[in-house]
Amino acid sequence: MTKDCLICQRILMIKDGNNPYFVKELETGYVVIGDTQYFKGYTLFLSKEHYTELHLMEPELKNKFLIEMSWVSEACSKAFHADKMNVELLGNGDSHTHWHIFPRHDGDTPQPGPIWWVDPEVMYADDTAPDAVELENAKLQLNDVLNEVIAKYN
Repeated sequence: MTKDCLICQRILMIKDGNNPYFVKELETGYVVIGDTQYFKGYTLFLSKEHYTELHLMEPELKNKFLIEMSWVSEACSKAFHADKMNVELLGNGDSHTHWHIFPRHDGDTPQPGPIWWVDPEVMYADDTAPDAVELENAKLQLNDVLNEVIAKYN
């Protein structure tokens, strides 16, 4: 863990039971609902270990992390009835390996294209944060489907 890393801080909140967005712990990471929900069902999969790049992980860890990310993506697709999925690992803002998993729906952007074509002031506006009921429902819905997906592959 790195004390100045926002993702590491959020993981510590999960471990302390203080992260309201936490959904499920997997072998290589933590599943959390996104703080904002302009794209309904936006989810993150945070690597348990602090790596700045995917290629710096040991091959076995990297392969398991990729597989688990695919399970989370599949569960998001099913839980939130996506027409398409967008999955990204960027790390430019928070240099800790984590996946952004976006369930996409026809017409969710002004024109067909990547999520980044939505004005950040709109996408991250305060009114896109889920209220307590929406957050709890999204967490339960995703957790239930994720359990089904994991069971299918194990």
